[in-house]
Amino acid sequence: MSTLLIYGSYGYVGTLVAREAIDRGLDPILAGRDREQLREQVDELGQAGRRFDLGDPDTVAEALADVDCLLNCAGPFSNTAEPLVEGCLRSGTDYVDITGEIPVIEAIRDRDADATEAGITLLPAAALSTIPIDCLAAHLADRLADADALALGVDAFRIPSIGTVRTVIEGADTGGAVRRDGRLEGVPTAWRTREIDFGRGERPAVTMPMGDISTTHYTTGIPNVEMYAVMPQPARLGLKLHRYLAPVFESKPVRWLLKQAAGVRDGPSERARRRGSAYIWGEARTEGADGERVVSRLRTPDPYVVTVDGAVTVAERVLAGDADAGFQTPAGAFGADFVFELDGVEGFFDESTPDASSPVNPLLR
Repeated sequence: MSTLLIYGSYGYVGTLVAREAIDRGLDPILAGRDREQLREQVDELGQAGRRFDLGDPDTVAEALADVDCLLNCAGPFSNTAEPLVEGCLRSGTDYVDITGEIPVIEAIRDRDADATEAGITLLPAAALSTIPIDCLAAHLADRLADADALALGVDAFRIPSIGTVRTVIEGADTGGAVRRDGRLEGVPTAWRTREIDFGRGERPAVTMPMGDISTTHYTTGIPNVEMYAVMPQPARLGLKLHRYLAPVFESKPVRWLLKQAAGVRDGPSERARRRGSAYIWGEARTEGADGERVVSRLRTPDPYVVTVDGAVTVAERVLAGDADAGFQTPAGAFGADFVFELDGVEGFFDESTPDASSPVNPLLR
């Protein structure tokens, strides 16, 4: 039987992923750096455990020597992805994670040739929003083969987990990002606001530097990409104020204090996860006054439900040998319809005759 190791298995999301993997009969090895939390989880779940630090590549590679696939749930991924990817390259272990961090995805893509030579798969961002949005982008590219711009968005505001909050704080000074002419371009935080109908009426959404800006570009080859997320007015105001407060967030003491404060937060309850949902929207365009435009949507269960289901399903597919060696994206590896392997996903809801008066993607102006 193939061996799956879950690193960061005792965090909020990691615990949900570990339980799901056990329920599916994967018999995962639970792993991480915190000895006490790992021991407590191993005793509770009755699984094998493996503690190792990430400071020495040889130590990481040795810990992964008998592992077929590593599923990294330990954020911020800016701290964990690089040493774990290096360990996987040295040990011949496939790598999957649930990051949404653009620099992490870009850094993993830079190891594409190394992964191909080693015969392993590197597949980051196996989570929401990336799996649904990546598959939606692939679907839109199929609908409009000549598209040169994508605008994508998610409406799924909810309480973040501790790990998510800490990841946001870790990257708080990076500002926003879009992709223009194939290149990442920095823009101010909450650079642009747009009214978008995600499937339940128009709502204001702001540009966000989400990992989908990278994954959808590599999946489709479309050179211009913007990513939007619905935010309530106080959050939108806070994001815009961040433009002027960014130097404060660069201070290590301030980051430390914010991370400690984030530690008192927990993720949503099981009941909240069962009741939650997310609305995913995408638009593809061709440039010019007579350009074409197509719109499609998805509806998914709660973001944490999709993340857990998606991460374990991707790991299962990778363990089965269904993904090619090298850097991969979810839809790039498994196709646009992969999202429908996840429970409760509905779509694609296509607009065959979109409103011609809809605002043009600003990247095409």
